[in-house]
Amino acid sequence: MVRKLKYHEQKLLRRLDLVNWEASGGNLAEVRALRRYRVGRREDYVHYKALARAVRALARRLRDLGPASAAFRARCAAALLEKLHGLGLVNSRQSLAVCESLSAAAFCRRRLPCLLVKLRMAQNLRHAVTFVEQGHVRVGPEVVTDPALLVPRAVEDFITWVDASRLRQKVLDYNQERDDFDLAA
Repeated sequence: MVRKLKYHEQKLLRRLDLVNWEASGGNLAEVRALRRYRVGRREDYVHYKALARAVRALARRLRDLGPASAAFRARCAAALLEKLHGLGLVNSRQSLAVCESLSAAAFCRRRLPCLLVKLRMAQNLRHAVTFVEQGHVRVGPEVVTDPALLVPRAVEDFITWVDASRLRQKVLDYNQERDDFDLAA
């Protein structure tokens, strides 16, 4: 027989249903996304979901404005699309329909490790997260050690290796581009 749980054990297990764990949480899609994009903290993904929900709600409100405010709607829609395109969350600035289908995965795809894989600086996301956490990557002039950094389109071209990184030296050796001055240092 199983003993009755003590008060503090009941308090710890209050929200956990061990019998129907799949139905109780309803977050299997969230767990899949956390694993797929190697998001370390669940709070980041929850924040991305909230941002995507807010953008979708704003796009719906703009779409539902009446014909009397057509100029205002066009101006606000263009500003929203320009902002989202600049962040890299949408590919086109044509219509609000792309804003209404924005998801948290779009935010996850703009994280630094995902862009390292996209730029072929890392083989997979696990290695990319490791490179970022160990300080091998810089964005512009500053070294980044947080894999949760969202990189906008304008800064995407400035993702490089840190000058003192062993990975950069290996890449330069492989491409036979290493300078003699670097060999002396």
